[in-house]
Amino acid sequence: MGPAVGGVLYGAALGPGPVYATCAGLLAASAVFAFAIHPSAHPPNDEPVTWDTVLAGFRYVRAHRIILESISLDLFAVLLGGATSLLPVFASDVLHVGPAGFGALGSAPAVGAAAMAVFLAFHPVERRAGSTLLAAVTVFGIGTVAFGLSRSFVLSLVSLAVLGASDMISVVIRSTVVQLQTPHAMRGRVSAVSMMFVIGSSQLGGLESGATAAWLGAVPAVVAGGVGTLVVVALYAACSKLREIDRLDGEAASPSSPGAGSRGV
Repeated sequence: MGPAVGGVLYGAALGPGPVYATCAGLLAASAVFAFAIHPSAHPPNDEPVTWDTVLAGFRYVRAHRIILESISLDLFAVLLGGATSLLPVFASDVLHVGPAGFGALGSAPAVGAAAMAVFLAFHPVERRAGSTLLAAVTVFGIGTVAFGLSRSFVLSLVSLAVLGASDMISVVIRSTVVQLQTPHAMRGRVSAVSMMFVIGSSQLGGLESGATAAWLGAVPAVVAGGVGTLVVVALYAACSKLREIDRLDGEAASPSSPGAGSRGV
């Protein structure tokens, strides 16, 4: 709802000041609620914190191919398919929809992701998870290309919603694979590495999209990014072990067993 509300507030001739003030107020409220949370008692951790323990998550990810491939596929897909970073340009110069339309465009990926999250809650991925992951990233790339080529506001909204829905499938499968393939003692550190990949790829993707748009223009930049995502998926489908991932349930391969990181779940 955030981008849509922001677009409506801005478009109602209120200007950027009230929009940013609203954001600041909501963030302040979040901080108040966060500080009100009291941590529960937990067992003491006798393991000393050293550079070795801090970097253990990176070493574990590097040593377990299926985790590395799952995380890196998402990194390259988001890095190349950063269409959302150029939404202001598309709203003003390509689709000519103004602030309210820009807000709707910004909300479309979240709407698609939320709808897919509800669908997956009732119809979870049970088999062929690796192939589904590759298919979802493929749809992500196609949605990016479709958005870049679209001159219709409705088609652009649909493309962004499809993009968000496919990304949600990718997130669910990737995060589940990482959790199942990681022992309890390493799960926090491996999750931290995964989050670094996710957040870093999003920010670097914005930089890549902006630089490419300055060089080629906004439309070619988005289309080229989507095509690049499709090329990455093709390479992973041909060379990685992601297609071997099958089930996503409690009977998955034990992450602590020898070679568990190099075979499917």
